[in-house]
Amino acid sequence: MRRNTAPWAILSLPLLIAACGTPQERCISRNTDEYRTVSALLAEVEGNIARGYAWEERQVVRTRFGQCRDIRRDKDGKAVTVTRGCWRDYVDEERYRVPIDPLVETRKRDNLAARKAALAQGAASAVRACRAAFPEET
Repeated sequence: MRRNTAPWAILSLPLLIAACGTPQERCISRNTDEYRTVSALLAEVEGNIARGYAWEERQVVRTRFGQCRDIRRDKDGKAVTVTRGCWRDYVDEERYRVPIDPLVETRKRDNLAARKAALAQGAASAVRACRAAFPEET
């Protein structure tokens, strides 16, 4: 029996990434998470306003012709691998445009900008504290 290890690899990826980096980098990353999240959301909203629409993604199941292997027994009882053509489903990510309400996006941008400004001082002091606690040798 063969196990599909892809889900475990994907789920353990954040743990592997968190284990990477110097102690100073991990400290900074841990203490500025909310600031970086708000900054990314603000950049996304500003991009939506500039474009006039937002991007969303959906999963689409598509079918394509491929090769399938079957294991059959010959007349002597030996296992023989037989290759045949077959249709297989696969999941594809599709990106599409979504209309936005400019007033709502503007309010969202203003609120995120205010939140980012409020978090900036705390993030800067956290970075200074992490650099003091974990000085890097160059």
